[in-house]
Amino acid sequence: MLISMWRYLYRHFFRFWVKWIFRMVTRKCELQRICEGFVGGERTHKIENALTLSKNQVLQNATSVNRSEVEECVEDIMKEKNIKPKKDRRFKICMKACLLQISGYKQLYLDVENVRKRPYDSNNQHHEELLMKLWRLLMPNEKLKARITKQWSDIGFQGDDPKTDFRGMGLLGLVNLVYFSENYTNEAHRILSHSNHPTLGYSYAIVGINLTEMAYSLLKSDALKVHFYNSVPSSPTMEHFHQFYCYLFIEFDKFWFEEEPESIMYFNQYREKFHEKIKRLLLDYRVVLTLKI
Repeated sequence: MLISMWRYLYRHFFRFWVKWIFRMVTRKCELQRICEGFVGGERTHKIENALTLSKNQVLQNATSVNRSEVEECVEDIMKEKNIKPKKDRRFKICMKACLLQISGYKQLYLDVENVRKRPYDSNNQHHEELLMKLWRLLMPNEKLKARITKQWSDIGFQGDDPKTDFRGMGLLGLVNLVYFSENYTNEAHRILSHSNHPTLGYSYAIVGINLTEMAYSLLKSDALKVHFYNSVPSSPTMEHFHQFYCYLFIEFDKFWFEEEPESIMYFNQYREKFHEKIKRLLLDYRVVLTLKI
């Protein structure tokens, strides 16, 4: 309650005067001070926050510009804040980089959401080819006997037809699984082998789809912002999202075997514990969650 009240008072009453005092002392606006005083994800995060809280419409609009509009938007900000290019050459470069990251993150969410909303369609040749590709990548020495078969359980699907398992995350779940299996084939085979452990085993494909939901929820909640702001100098793309998913898969497998759950019946409990661990890591302004192979 007290924290919420302080935030309200700061935003609506104190912030203006704090900014005014600092401007009088430093002769620089808030955006200039952030560009000079911070780096990486923390800088972009603070720039985004300052733009969002601003009462100036030009600055507010800067957080929702398209990539193609970034250059012009930076010019508008400099005019609005009376920042002379010759006096502060670094500002334009810094602001452009920050706006590319901010707009890129929003576009990435739209791109990921577009794939997630697309349901798996067994009548779609591309969808079926992706599914067959997943089988070949994970089981190169075993031929699939039929499209609908109990063999799918060998790679961790629940039923005879995998399409039913993609309902929650749509095509995104399959795309993630194929990306991991294609780009980190050895690791995928190793984890698939782990998933067949006699006491600590789990359903490989189902866990993979669960991790897609985790990656998606972290992206949607903006928890991944600082990670991408630190790890991607420009606009994050689907490739970066897939890489983060692969990080989650490898780290979850380690986590599962370190925790040694009594049975798969406790999966949801340990999934949430892992989720909380990742969210805590993402609170660090210096965070970069990269694969360690």
